[in-house]
Amino acid sequence: MDSTTPGTDTLTVTVDARLTERVPGYVLGLIAVPDIEVVRAAAAVDGLLTAAEDALHARALSKADVSALPAIAAWREAYRAVGVNPNRFPCAAESVLRRVAKGDRLPRINSAVDLCNAVSLASGLPVASCDVGDIEGELSVRLADGDETYLPLGAPDAPEHPEPGEVVYADGRGRAHSRRWNWRQGDVVKTGLGRHKLLITVESAHEGGRDDVQEALGRLTEALTPLTGSVGRPLVLDRSTPSGELFGELFGAPSAAPVR
Repeated sequence: MDSTTPGTDTLTVTVDARLTERVPGYVLGLIAVPDIEVVRAAAAVDGLLTAAEDALHARALSKADVSALPAIAAWREAYRAVGVNPNRFPCAAESVLRRVAKGDRLPRINSAVDLCNAVSLASGLPVASCDVGDIEGELSVRLADGDETYLPLGAPDAPEHPEPGEVVYADGRGRAHSRRWNWRQGDVVKTGLGRHKLLITVESAHEGGRDDVQEALGRLTEALTPLTGSVGRPLVLDRSTPSGELFGELFGAPSAAPVR
């Protein structure tokens, strides 16, 4: 999806109270990137990703070691709390950590996705880039009703419906943009090449996770600012602050600088 015209409407992001009742320590960090040209490769981003991979390789963690990391162990418990088997559906951070820990390197997708992967590896937290050019008004992290429509990543012509009670990112048009919380992203919000309006998400479920989310948001902001020229002030949501607004001006000022 190519978002060539920055929007002006406020985007309200909300965390469902039913979710934080089950997972009280859930924290969601957000950065609005109003207008960015995503390119195939960015030298600075590739350097960050390679350094994060090298650092993880040096730790020589086993699959069991990865699952036992405090941030990952908390996600496994959070998934169980909402009825998801983390062995079958590991959270996004556990998936990338496992892959790299066994000696692999991640495929280079594009500058935005690679940056999120670099920060996810370094922090041990799920970090995602979401194209919100087609989302207006509201986005909620909530328990699914079961009648939402989810378009699978890479297979938008094969729509699915989340299970009732499954945690999803959902908009006001009845569309789910994730499955099983952050296990898999949807096709509508995937970040491809070209000019986009992005929302970067960072999530935690462990004790003390807010500090780790804020640190990851700082890393992202530091990396994005010289590349885009315009990054919104980070927003952090949790049980005590379940909703917040990303104002239109954060999405309204075009940036002439591509990510390189």
